[in-house]
Amino acid sequence: MSNRVIICEASEIITNGLHEIIQGMAGFDVVMRLDSPENLSEKLLVSDANILIINPLLLGFNCQSMVSQWVKENPQLVRIALVTVYTDESALKGFDGIIGINDSKLKIINKLNQIAQSTDKNEKPDDVELSKREIDVLVAVAKGLMNKEIADQMNISIHTVISHRKNITRKTGIKSVSGLTVYALLNNLIDENEVYK
Repeated sequence: MSNRVIICEASEIITNGLHEIIQGMAGFDVVMRLDSPENLSEKLLVSDANILIINPLLLGFNCQSMVSQWVKENPQLVRIALVTVYTDESALKGFDGIIGINDSKLKIINKLNQIAQSTDKNEKPDDVELSKREIDVLVAVAKGLMNKEIADQMNISIHTVISHRKNITRKTGIKSVSGLTVYALLNNLIDENEVYK
């Protein structure tokens, strides 16, 4: 599976250079280039990116809280700090790796390949794959049904529905109903006109 990368950096020169390096690598694809972290959580979800390269300076004082929020929303997301000036170590705590402004092309390629290999080893395909019942529950949630309605429709207890929903959240890393709806749409589990408006 190819690694889907988002680059978030204000400097177009730096972004272009990094984009050029990454696009030349096998198994990597830059799916989005952003000059600010505005609405980044939604963009991560929609793009299905698994690697985020971001300049911590763009996050300002909220750096640590924003990074920990992404961890909660996207447990599989690899976060790489793009360091262009001296940055306090405390601001880099939540990141999985660092690319420095003075790193050579070879060094950047090696770092990204190492990070990709370590995430491949950590991924358990069985954990990521939803069961048939979990897909049924996910579709029902995306259609706007409440837990009790899902339980009645599937002839199972509310506790079982809640358990399925917890597993769906753990496997997909998505907590919100709107996020699960987008996931269901992107994976062709439901049609757009089936979504509860």
